[in-house]
Amino acid sequence: MTTLPVTSTRVFKPHFRRRLQRLGFILPAVVFVTVMMAFPLVYNGWLSLHEWTGSARRAPEYVGTDNYTELFTTSDRFFPAVKRTFLFSAVVVSAELVLGIGIALLLRDIFPGHTVVKTLILLPMVATPVAISMGWLLMLEPTIGVFNKILRDVGLTAQPWLGSQSQALWVLMAVDIWQWTPMMAMITLAGLLSLPDDPYEAALVDGASPLQSFFHITLPLLVPTLLTAVLLRSIEALKTFDIIYTMTRGGPGFATETLNTLAYVRAFEYFRLGQASALLVVFFAIVLGVSVIFIQMRRTVSARQAL
Repeated sequence: MTTLPVTSTRVFKPHFRRRLQRLGFILPAVVFVTVMMAFPLVYNGWLSLHEWTGSARRAPEYVGTDNYTELFTTSDRFFPAVKRTFLFSAVVVSAELVLGIGIALLLRDIFPGHTVVKTLILLPMVATPVAISMGWLLMLEPTIGVFNKILRDVGLTAQPWLGSQSQALWVLMAVDIWQWTPMMAMITLAGLLSLPDDPYEAALVDGASPLQSFFHITLPLLVPTLLTAVLLRSIEALKTFDIIYTMTRGGPGFATETLNTLAYVRAFEYFRLGQASALLVVFFAIVLGVSVIFIQMRRTVSARQAL
C-alpha cells in the first residue's frame, strides 16, 4: 500500500506564503504607478471625444470624432506644427549624435584634468531648462545681447535671432543641442569604454589606420548603444516644450510652434480642452510609433551581432 507524500503541502505552503509576501511588498507600488500612468491616458482619450471649456458649470459635451476631424481637415496650424516638431527633433538629435560621438572619442583617453572636463561638460544638462532659456534670451537680445555685440565688433550686421521667423527655430535648435549633447556624449562614452580590446589589437596587427578602426570596428560595435541614445533623445526632443515656450511662446507668429506648444495654447489660452486632448492623443501615437521603430531597430541590430 502506497502512502501519499505529506511534505509537499508543507513545502508548498511556506513557498506560497513567501510569494504572497513578496507580492504584497511590491503590489502597492505597482498599483500606484499603473493608476498614475493609466488614468491620464484614459481621461485624455475620453476628453478628446468631448468639447469642454474647463467650466465647472458646464459639463463636457460629447462630440465624437469631431475634434480629430477638425485637426486633420480645417486646422491650418496642425500640419505645420507636425512638420516643425519632426524637423526640430531630426536636426537636434542628428547634431547631438555626431557631436556626442566626437566628444566621447576625445574623453575616452586619459589626459590631465579629464575629470574636471567631464564635470564641466555635464553642466548644461543639469541646469533647469527655464534658467537656461532666460540666460540665452539675455545673450540673444538684439540690442544689448553678447552675440550681436560680437557681430558689431567684427564689422558684421546684428541679427534679430528670435525675432526673425526664418532664424528663430534654428536658434532654438542650437540651444537644445548645447544643452543635451552632453547626455549623448556620456552614453556614447559608456559604450566606448565597454568595447573589447581584441578587435583593436587584431586591427593594429593588420595595419589598420585609426580611421579604418573607427568605421569598421568602433562604429559597428557602438550601434546598439547609439540606437538607445537616439531613442531616448528622440522621445525627449519630440516632447520639447519648456525651452520653446519660455524663449518664443511659439513665435514670432507661429514660426516655432510645435505640437506641444499648440496643445498648450489650445487648452489654456483658447480653452478648447477637447481639441487639445485630441491633439495630444495624436502626438502620443507619434511618439509611440517612433519608439517602436527604434526599439525594433535595436533588437534587429543586436540579433545580427549575436550571430
